[in-house]
Amino acid sequence: MIFATVDIGSNAGRLLISNVYQRNDSILAGKISLVRVPLRLGMDVFEKGYISEQKQDSLIKTFKAYNLIREIYQPVDYIACATAAMREATNKEEVLKRIENETGNTLQIIDGIQEANIISKANNININKRYSTTLYIDVGGGSTECSVFFEDKFVASDSFSIGTIRLLFDKVDKNEWDRMKLWLKEFITQGNEVNCICAGGNISKLVKLFGNYDNTIDRSQLKNAIKQLEQYTLKERMHNFNLRLDRADVIAPAAYIYRKIMKWSKVNSLIAPRIGLADGLAIELFKKRSV
Repeated sequence: MIFATVDIGSNAGRLLISNVYQRNDSILAGKISLVRVPLRLGMDVFEKGYISEQKQDSLIKTFKAYNLIREIYQPVDYIACATAAMREATNKEEVLKRIENETGNTLQIIDGIQEANIISKANNININKRYSTTLYIDVGGGSTECSVFFEDKFVASDSFSIGTIRLLFDKVDKNEWDRMKLWLKEFITQGNEVNCICAGGNISKLVKLFGNYDNTIDRSQLKNAIKQLEQYTLKERMHNFNLRLDRADVIAPAAYIYRKIMKWSKVNSLIAPRIGLADGLAIELFKKRSV
């Protein structure tokens, strides 16, 4: 079955058209089309507290474009969700009403725990999980979501107000770093090996540029990535690593966040199977229709 899912994040908006199906005990979401728009709502919200008229206009245009794409694919179901930036915008109710009135779309705001749980269920992953414990990580523009599973059974999840755009604006509270550190030490048994599966565009790009062909990146490679990225200006990063502007400025902060997580959880390697919130949402829609 074909589903359409929209993720309005702090850095970008994404429309995923996917074919979702069941194989044995797994539900898989195969990508048909992915349309990413660099909305950068977090640039407004984390600096000014609200979504500006200009950003609202871009958001409206994005949804109108997504509507046209949906008409082509005719999905059996559809959902649109927003995360950290929209959660914290003081004018979110006004923005949500405008989106519905001008585009016909209902945009749902999900909290950090919901986001973490949905992402961790995006199991369209051809990965042999070598260890009993699995840590799922999604570093976004406004927040970082973490979930822990033991032998594929849910243990805990949490959301932290630590994100790439927040770091760019120096808006991450030290207490959030401390809270993340304590959470990881509580739920990741020290000394045990852990599968660490990461979602999002930044980790995929870090692996492509500095990691391995099996979609992994280890501690030394991540350390080298940070060193390489930080020695260049924004324009030089764009040129040397063939990065878009909206990736070049957030990729180094993302690497820094992942390095902290690796240190505190004693994880030696990160796996980037190219999954995200939109994949998890598609799987959730499939489950509802299959009941």
